[in-house]
Amino acid sequence: MFNKIKALIFQDKPEQQQEDGFIVPLSGEIIDLSHVPDEAFSQRMMGDGFAIQPENGEVFSPVDGVVTTVVPSKHAFSIKSNSGIEFLIHFGVDTVKLKGEGFDVYVKEGSVVKAGDLILKVNLEQIKDKVPSVAVSVIFIELNGKSFSFKTGKAAAKEKDAVTIQYEDMQ
Repeated sequence: MFNKIKALIFQDKPEQQQEDGFIVPLSGEIIDLSHVPDEAFSQRMMGDGFAIQPENGEVFSPVDGVVTTVVPSKHAFSIKSNSGIEFLIHFGVDTVKLKGEGFDVYVKEGSVVKAGDLILKVNLEQIKDKVPSVAVSVIFIELNGKSFSFKTGKAAAKEKDAVTIQYEDMQ
């Protein structure tokens, strides 16, 4: 109650409406999903999100949470944040066909992760000529009453403020 009163007096956001922390999961150029050469992602059939053209193959957890899925071919995983946001990180297009070749995963289903923990390493040189694209799609499966926004352009792994998540009902 005090936080709501304080927010009204100081034109501040109530504590429960503060933005969730979300860091960039890998270095590269953040792009709109519509630029990913895969209809399931570009047409947002899997859900909304953004993509990153990777500079290297190191993928970090963007949030504190729990790994909910690691695909057996190692090219995709999902995490549920401590605040209830669940998302999928999918490395490349048609990478499932590689059957794990070039991918090293450092977590398993049920692993507790902190923002910045290394989740996946991909040998870009080994896979880039074997798939149509190495663009990494970040798809929000469950936003838990929140919305997101992102800035396009170059971003470094673990960078803050390039992707923001906040409550939709903010005034």
